[in-house]
Amino acid sequence: MADMDTASITDVWDRVFGAQPAPETWLVIATGVVALLAVVPHGIWRLTRNAVTIAHEGGHGLVALLSGRRLDGIRLHSDTSGLTVSRGKPTGIGMVLTAAAGYTAPPLLGLAGAWLLSAHHITALLWGATALLLAMLVMIRNAYGVLTVVLAGGAFLLVSWLTSADVQAAFAYFVVWFLLLGGVRPVFELQTKRRRFGLRRPSAEYAAAMGRSGAPDSDADQLSRLTHVPAGMWLLLFHAVALCSLIGGGRWLLGL
Repeated sequence: MADMDTASITDVWDRVFGAQPAPETWLVIATGVVALLAVVPHGIWRLTRNAVTIAHEGGHGLVALLSGRRLDGIRLHSDTSGLTVSRGKPTGIGMVLTAAAGYTAPPLLGLAGAWLLSAHHITALLWGATALLLAMLVMIRNAYGVLTVVLAGGAFLLVSWLTSADVQAAFAYFVVWFLLLGGVRPVFELQTKRRRFGLRRPSAEYAAAMGRSGAPDSDADQLSRLTHVPAGMWLLLFHAVALCSLIGGGRWLLGL
């Protein structure tokens, strides 16, 4: 019995952390094209952006915990906005890192995923994503957020357990391409919203609506208040992280 248990544990270990065969180049390119189609059209983006919001708010929450802050909860809304609430010192490096983690989390997660896929660790990526979503689920504080994270985690779990190696590879590559590409668009959207907000003096209703969707009380503006560095410089940092992650991750995925 002990030998059987040891063999089972070894099999699971090898399945998760072992290397899987590299997919064909056409599949890597095809999943990238599909991911691009999930990001560029506005109508589709209104739905798929929820996945980027999960990564965005998850980044805030993870860095808040790592920097010693107390994470009170995360909310995800049907308009693809989100809110992460943490307690701790209102200034300092921990608060700065927490505020900066949102827009940088999706592309950096995509970059990490591209590194795993370049080493052919497809199953490890799927299981790792499932574990992160499960950990995030504990901190979700609204019904829509719970539904969104459960559906995302369920998709990863079902694909990793019930599908063939080719399907797992296609799903993993699509997810990573989507994070890399989907990490770029929100920064441009934030830049556009801040530019529009600056064109006129807003009403209270307009300010509330813009604050909900990215401006004026955006991550860049919060960072500007915390560091006295112009919000435009933080936007430049967000752009740099997103674009460099896309270039580097894309090269890894394509085996360049």
